[in-house]
Amino acid sequence: MKNFFAEYGYTPDKEAMGRALDLIAANLENMVTRPVLLSCFSMMDVTSLKTDDTRTSIRRLVEKVNNLQKEYPDYPMPASICVYPDFVETVKASKRCDDVHITAVAGCFPSSQSFLEVKLLECGMAVEKGADEIDIVLALNDFLDEDYSAASEEIRQIRSCIDEKAAEQGRKVCLKVILETGLLMSPDLIAKASFLAMEAGADFIKTSTGKVSVNATPAAAYTMCECIAAYYRKTGRKVGFKPAGGISSVLDAVSYYTIVSTVLGEEWLDKSLFRFGVSRMANNIISELEQKTVSYF
Repeated sequence: MKNFFAEYGYTPDKEAMGRALDLIAANLENMVTRPVLLSCFSMMDVTSLKTDDTRTSIRRLVEKVNNLQKEYPDYPMPASICVYPDFVETVKASKRCDDVHITAVAGCFPSSQSFLEVKLLECGMAVEKGADEIDIVLALNDFLDEDYSAASEEIRQIRSCIDEKAAEQGRKVCLKVILETGLLMSPDLIAKASFLAMEAGADFIKTSTGKVSVNATPAAAYTMCECIAAYYRKTGRKVGFKPAGGISSVLDAVSYYTIVSTVLGEEWLDKSLFRFGVSRMANNIISELEQKTVSYF
């Protein structure tokens, strides 16, 4: 395997990263402002990935999104509604705002442990049913075995599959690749996975599924954002970043917002390049903005 660190002129520096994260943490309270929280709200993928999801519960979630601006007229709409593939049609039939995308986790989420043919079929079907965005998990069975070419080739094939299905409908589909950073353990492995996914065609790299014991962390996010910056300097292609898993508080949101702003700059603070995978955080942001406890979603 080629040396990604030499290729992109970047190697994770844990000490420098630790100092930067300490500075960010020390200033977080000052970042909790209405404009920042509304910006975070606009970049949410409102998510329901529960074992007991039903068509009825997903329709109820979509109706909450549909009616959001009736309840809170000065709020932006979230970026997308994220569901399992079998609920894509339900979301599409119920959703009334074109600007809110449909995101499907696919490719045998969350473990990615199956035949590639099965993953391709599921991803392709999700696009055929109307998904605007596909979130897949890096094949950790190959990556952790250091079979990097196989891990890369799987992403490339999924990229090709969803592009073909989207082209048949005259549209494009966004591909997010979840690295499952809590299982990678070291900044060096997170960086390798980041570069591998971006080279293979990821439009976004995402921290976590939310289904393992360690999910999004500021250190993983900082490393991934530094990789995105290095990749952009080398290729000129902007790749997005999505923290997900265990993100619930207002300070969580502001922390990741500040990391992206610090490492990648203001131009990344847009839903086209920055997303949050959330379930609880939406209510906590509304509660902070309204200065009372709100359980809207």
